Amino acid sequence: MTDTALPALAQALMQAALKAGAEAADAMAVAGTSLSIDIRQGKLEQAERAEGTDLGLRVLIGGRQACVSASDTSPATLAALAERAVAMAREAPEDPSAGLADPAQLAQSWDMAALELEDGGPDPAAGALEAAARALEAAALSAQGITQAEASAAFSRRAIAIAQSNGFSGSYGRTSHSRSVTAFCGSGTAMERDYAGEARIFAADLPGLEDIGQRAATRALERLGAVKPPTGTYAVLYDERVAASLIGHLLGAINGAAIARGASWARDLMDRPVLSDGLSLVEDPLRLRSSASRPFDAEGLPTQAKALVQDGRLASWVLDLATARRLGLRSTANAARGPSAPPSPGITNVELTQGTASREDLIAQMGTGLLVTSMIGSTISATTGDYSRGASGFWVQDGRISHPVNECTIAGNLRDMLRRIVPANDARPHLAMRVPSLLIDGMTLAGA
Repeated sequence: MTDTALPALAQALMQAALKAGAEAADAMAVAGTSLSIDIRQGKLEQAERAEGTDLGLRVLIGGRQACVSASDTSPATLAALAERAVAMAREAPEDPSAGLADPAQLAQSWDMAALELEDGGPDPAAGALEAAARALEAAALSAQGITQAEASAAFSRRAIAIAQSNGFSGSYGRTSHSRSVTAFCGSGTAMERDYAGEARIFAADLPGLEDIGQRAATRALERLGAVKPPTGTYAVLYDERVAASLIGHLLGAINGAAIARGASWARDLMDRPVLSDGLSLVEDPLRLRSSASRPFDAEGLPTQAKALVQDGRLASWVLDLATARRLGLRSTANAARGPSAPPSPGITNVELTQGTASREDLIAQMGTGLLVTSMIGSTISATTGDYSRGASGFWVQDGRISHPVNECTIAGNLRDMLRRIVPANDARPHLAMRVPSLLIDGMTLAGA
C-alpha cells in the first residue's frame, strides 16, 4: 500500500462513520508485511510471510462510544463497519471521560524523517534471512559442548494512519530487523539452554551473526551444573537482561488506568520518593532510531520528552485523555491503541539514570548473594506491591561469581525494593527501555 493510500483509507472510514450518524469518529488503518525464517537442527523449520491491512473505528455519540475492526478495505465494508459501530454506540453505557481531543491540543507538524524509524534499503529476501539464520545456528554450534541450536531471522515493515473528526490526520511507519538463537547443552534433567537476540530498525545497525551465536552458546554453557541457592536474606543483582522488568512494574503502577481505578500500590505516591535519591526515569518518544518512537500519540497529541520520576520522586502519571479527565488532569500524550480497542495509556522510550559502577563492580560490592540472569513466572500484587518471582542465575560468594543456580524464588515489596536500587552503567543504548543492571540489598531468597 502506498504512502498516501493508507491515510486516505483512514479518512474514508472516518467520513463513513460521520455519514452513518456518529457525532465524532476516530479511524485507524494499519498495514504491515513480515517475513520470518526458523532453522532447527540444520533444517528449515518454518518460513512465514504475512501481509495485511487492519482497520479500526471508534465512534462517539454523546458520552457513548463503540469500537469495531475489520481487515477488508472495500467501500462496502467501510460503510457496513461504520453503520455497525454507530448502532453499537447508541446502546453503549455513558462514559463522561470518552471523547476526542480539542483541536487546540492536536499535533500540527512533525518531521518523520528526522526520527529515522524506517530502513530505506530494500526489504530482505527469504534467501538472505535463511542464510542469516543458518549462520546464527552454525556460530552457536561451533562452541564445544553445544548439542543443538535453534535460530531465527525476521523482518517487518509496518505503517499506521489515524484520521479523526476533530481535524487530525497523521501517519508514520517503522521497520524491524531481528536475529535470535537459542543454544542447548547437557542432557536429560541436566540439559540447559539460553539465548541471544538482537533487533534494530536498520539492518546496518545489527551486530555480527557470529557474535550473537557465540553469546547464546556461552550463556547456555555457563548454566551447566546449576543447583538451588540457600534460603535467606541476601543482596540480589538483576542483570541488565532482566532489570527492565523492575522498572516495568513501576510503569504499570503509575499507569493512569490503574490510578483512576484506585488499583495501584503507587496511587498515593505522587511527589513522593519511589526510586533511590538521585535517580530519574525519563520518557522520550522522539528518540532517534528507537523502536517505540512516535511523533504523536494515538489521540493525535504531540509527544515530547518528560520526567516520570525526578531525583527519586514521582513526577507524573502516564495518561491518555480519558484517564486524565477522570483524574481532573491533562493528558501526558501517552495514548496507545490497536484497531480493535479504544485508546489507553502506554509507554514509549524510557531511560533510567545510570550509575558510575560497572556490573562487575556491583558484584564485588554485593559480597554474597544472587546474580539474576533469567526469570520465570510471577506473583505480583498490583494493589500492595508484594513481589515474588522465580529466578535463576549465578551465586556470588565474597564478591565473586561462584556457580550457576536455579529453582529459586525472590520476594519483597516493590515500594521498598525500588527505593533501594543501585544502578550499574551497562544499559544498552538501542533498547526502547534503557535500564542498567540493578542491585538491591536485603531481598528474601527461597532456595534449598
